[in-house]
Amino acid sequence: MSSSLLRPLFLLSLLAALTALMAGCQAENVSTGRGFGNTVSETRAVSAAPSPLAGSGQLVLVVPKDWNADQAWLRRFERTAGGKWRPQGDAVRVTVGRNGLAWGRGLHGAALGPGPVKVEGDGRSPAGVFTFATAFAYQPEELWKPVNMPMHRVTARTVCVETIDSKSYNRIVEEDEQTPRDWVQTDKMLRPDGLYRYGLLVNNNAPDTEPGAGSCIFFHIWRRPGAPTAGCTAMNTAAIQVILAWLDSARQPVLVQLPEAELARLAPRWGAPELAVAPKSDDQ
Repeated sequence: MSSSLLRPLFLLSLLAALTALMAGCQAENVSTGRGFGNTVSETRAVSAAPSPLAGSGQLVLVVPKDWNADQAWLRRFERTAGGKWRPQGDAVRVTVGRNGLAWGRGLHGAALGPGPVKVEGDGRSPAGVFTFATAFAYQPEELWKPVNMPMHRVTARTVCVETIDSKSYNRIVEEDEQTPRDWVQTDKMLRPDGLYRYGLLVNNNAPDTEPGAGSCIFFHIWRRPGAPTAGCTAMNTAAIQVILAWLDSARQPVLVQLPEAELARLAPRWGAPELAVAPKSDDQ
């Protein structure tokens, strides 16, 4: 075959190869979303996911400045079906984990963007949307009014299990009721300092518990004003009593705990942009 015929055939083959290569690269970019941030399919899935606030009529909002802050504001909200979230009472100061927040496992799923992911012993409180498992108290009858939530009376035998490979991991149990006992590390709840006199167990990493993804996350009384925690959310005694008196399990209360930037990003996506409006306070 003459060289005059070979040259056009070579150019046609080269053009076909380049076209196939470009098509393959475009297909890879769409399907995998290589690079920074979520993949295309992940972004579409998050945008299309139902709001984790759906069905709830009460909401506790905890907002630190950023992922590493250990000080935060707590606010309470209510809404009627299809309505906007309305603030209830005043914003109060609370503390979170000594190392800030990390994405937990809850109604929102798992991590919804950049930021640390919670693991056992990281000193971080879980970020995301969660239900409350149960209230607890040393003497429930001392509360202002009967609690409209499940209530666990804390005794000298009450522990929350932190041993990762235990079947009771991330659960409050009575030590004498578990046979055989398969844990070594627990959080004994009847404490001399009274931190757990009143509180709530947060459903982080529950009920589908993943070993090592965090355990025994409480709302409880703080050790002293401004003292951070090992991963819980702490506040003054009056604040926790108000929350316990206000919560009603029939209204499916939820906890939303997020840094400011994540709340501003996610609240509109969840149909609740009003949650991202900062509280009016002279001492912020």
